[in-house]
Amino acid sequence: MGRVLIGSYFTNQYKDSYEIKKFSFLQDNFEALHVKAVDVVFHLSALVHQMGGASAEAYENVNVTQTLQLARKAKESGVRHFVFMSTVKVYGEESDEVYTESFTCKPQDEYGKSKLKAENALLKLEDESFKVSIIRTPIVYGYGVKANIKNLTHLIAKIPILPFGGISNRRSFVYVGNLCALVDMIIQTSQGGIFLASDDRALSTTELIKLIASAMHKKIYLLAIPLFPTLLKWLKPSLYKRLFQSLEVDNAQTKKILGFENPYSAEEGIRMMIEGDKQ
Repeated sequence: MGRVLIGSYFTNQYKDSYEIKKFSFLQDNFEALHVKAVDVVFHLSALVHQMGGASAEAYENVNVTQTLQLARKAKESGVRHFVFMSTVKVYGEESDEVYTESFTCKPQDEYGKSKLKAENALLKLEDESFKVSIIRTPIVYGYGVKANIKNLTHLIAKIPILPFGGISNRRSFVYVGNLCALVDMIIQTSQGGIFLASDDRALSTTELIKLIASAMHKKIYLLAIPLFPTLLKWLKPSLYKRLFQSLEVDNAQTKKILGFENPYSAEEGIRMMIEGDKQ
């Protein structure tokens, strides 16, 4: 659903800057798709990380095969610029190291492996007349966000006392407004390469919860319970990783190359996520 969030936000915010046409692999006929006279293809469609798991074949079909079908059709039709939304999962999983644009990729799950395979195949298609831009993102949030952040928001709304005090991990997120501003800059400058999207600072789980609670005008008490992390690690290892471990990126290189600065702080992004992006 994060891809829907990005596509809707970009369309609403930049409809006066571009003539935007939409295509869905799920709802539309690929054979009938015509991209002649199109300057840029912004490809968001993906089978994202599935909590229940998905087969390697499913990830391959959606994230690699369909992506390359679209890219080849675009190139053959004279499209000059292909922008591909990837993921920080190409680097691997939670880590104490900080991921950068040039960090060695060692994806651990089928989702990350499929996205890296698509990246590499796309870069092989690039030439002087067909530019490829790859954007790797951490968790994207904004008004209407689904999955983990939505669940956390509901938890904060219902329970005033939570066992998430004193967590000192560092996790990167990107507000959809910052991500779409980065996409706009990449398109405007016709810059190819690998780029990282991120808010200006990483947040601990404790900080994130406090910011969400503040935006919701909710009073919340966060307790540090000594045995809780150990118990959670044993009972729900995937949830433990998301809440207590770090996944941080540093996109200083992306900002320098593009001359780009995020238009929104993390505090502003979280507030707009709760209140509703003023689209």
